[in-house]
Amino acid sequence: MSGVFTFVILRVGFGEVVRTSWARRLPGVVRSRYVEIADTLAAELAQLPAGSRIAGEHEIAARFEVGRAAARAAMQELEQRLLVRRVRGAGTFVNRRIDYVISQRRAPSWHQTVREAGAEPRSVVRDVRRAPLPAAEAGLLERPAGSPASLLIRQYYVDDLLHGWSNEWIPADVLPDVEIAVHSVESVDSILRQMGRVRPVRSWCRVSNALPEPEVVAGLEIESGRPVWLVESVSRDSGTGLPVLFSRSWSRPDSARIVVEMDGPYQPEDE
Repeated sequence: MSGVFTFVILRVGFGEVVRTSWARRLPGVVRSRYVEIADTLAAELAQLPAGSRIAGEHEIAARFEVGRAAARAAMQELEQRLLVRRVRGAGTFVNRRIDYVISQRRAPSWHQTVREAGAEPRSVVRDVRRAPLPAAEAGLLERPAGSPASLLIRQYYVDDLLHGWSNEWIPADVLPDVEIAVHSVESVDSILRQMGRVRPVRSWCRVSNALPEPEVVAGLEIESGRPVWLVESVSRDSGTGLPVLFSRSWSRPDSARIVVEMDGPYQPEDE
């Protein structure tokens, strides 16, 4: 299994984007006017840092001397361009999609990858517990089904905007004290290196576009029936070749573009 990458390819036509909401025609709204407003706002948003809160529909309507319908259509246009994100109960914020690069030449660290994309990562532990390895996960980790492991469930933020949700399985023979470590160190890659004395490298990965289950829908704060990125990955210790981590991660398409580079195995600096 080592050194093998398999992928499910989502084919998107040239020039298309993944939209966070369906385009809608609003009665009485002249398309050219709300597009003009959206273009003006888009140029201004480009000067603001990701996560900045922006004016609401009422302020936009007053500024451009248009009705609320035109202001709403302009905001929807910006959302469809993935330039803004509406957060329930909080407002509308500047959105920047990052290129999340998956490569065998890069450390399999979510936090490091996000930083390399020029953004600020943050993860929140939603649950961590001991559990027997299910058959599918046990097969990928090359352990008997039912072997003791830690299941880590986390929510991810990029520039303080919700990004993803993950389930990570770590065999107990690799790191028995995950429950303690994850509350003091956010990066699982760092925990494995420092406490598990292993050097993780990505050995297998599958990327697909999937409809998430209800728990993940709630964790991503998206509408049911919306597809998201799903990345499944196995990391091995570069020294022994033993699998040390299996992760299944879901990412909002308005937060990241998944970029896969087929460029050979990652080599730690000390090798």
